[in-house]
Amino acid sequence: MAKFHEIEVADVYKETSSCTVITFNIPENLQEEFNYIQGQHLTLRKFINDEDVRRSYSLCSSPVDNQWKVAVKQIPGGVFSTYANTELKAGDKLELMAPAGHFYVEVDPNGKKNYIAFAAGSGITPMLSIIKTHLALEPESTFKLFYLNRTVKSIIFKEEIEQLKNKYLQRFNVFYFLTKEKRDIEFLNGRFTAEKIQTLAKTFIDIKDTADCFICGPEEMIFLIRDELVATGLPKENIHYELFFSGDAKTSNAQIAKALEQKVEGTDVTILDGGKEFHFIMEDEYDNILDGALAAGADLPFACKGGVCSTCKCRIVEGSVEMKINYALSEHEVASGLILSCQSVPTTEKIVVDFDV
Repeated sequence: MAKFHEIEVADVYKETSSCTVITFNIPENLQEEFNYIQGQHLTLRKFINDEDVRRSYSLCSSPVDNQWKVAVKQIPGGVFSTYANTELKAGDKLELMAPAGHFYVEVDPNGKKNYIAFAAGSGITPMLSIIKTHLALEPESTFKLFYLNRTVKSIIFKEEIEQLKNKYLQRFNVFYFLTKEKRDIEFLNGRFTAEKIQTLAKTFIDIKDTADCFICGPEEMIFLIRDELVATGLPKENIHYELFFSGDAKTSNAQIAKALEQKVEGTDVTILDGGKEFHFIMEDEYDNILDGALAAGADLPFACKGGVCSTCKCRIVEGSVEMKINYALSEHEVASGLILSCQSVPTTEKIVVDFDV
């Protein structure tokens, strides 16, 4: 069952003209449940014009701050982002699920590690939490941030990033790349390219001495950076990424078509959730387990419905499915039986899935 808590908004302010930062007043009796790890996200829920709108946003605060903050960037036509940027105010209440997500590595207080991070636009939100936490709790570690934006004015959390630079002069470096303004250094103009990543690996980044790399932004950027860093010698398992956007349409359409070709009509589905069972027959108009279950009256956790956030993940107990898209689960997780219910097309006549994972 999707477990939401009604939480008061403590503060709302504009970080940039198109980005609003929301701070939540988590009551003392819920703070243990809402403890989080750097890089995790919150799922927010609000009924807007009678529509159940859910979105996942990375926490931009650090656990060491004892705060719960998210940044919501205005998306053209975005229902929740428009509400957050134009109507939401301190004192209002939103429904929140407890923090979740796996975009992090464990803090090692005695470690001496060198981390690197690449972010584009609002992809800075989990990075800020990750960077602040490791710098605060690993006194011998360093961080290099490569941050892509359109203009200087559009840089989210620029002031806070500069404060971190001043606080950790010898341990934190940031390089700003701009696409719509010219910098004096030509290398800092324009998007990340294969050539730029190769140059960084030869100059600013010591690949052999890099412990972990974090990447957050569009799919094309993420996989370009990942592949180039792997080619220079950084182990693939040391590269961690989180998507904020879905992928290339041609690739997605091909994956979707492959899954739908294997769909079995009228699948008998059993949902295990919270120690209870929910049974239903998949209707022809729904192609994935989540939509079929919600239409049948099930109350299940979900947020993006785009295969990105993993809020709807569950474990396949019986039967089989084909996922249309998977941006959230690792190869190891899929091999262990985890699936994204919002992307899972039934391929057998009977399916049992367990949401207690």
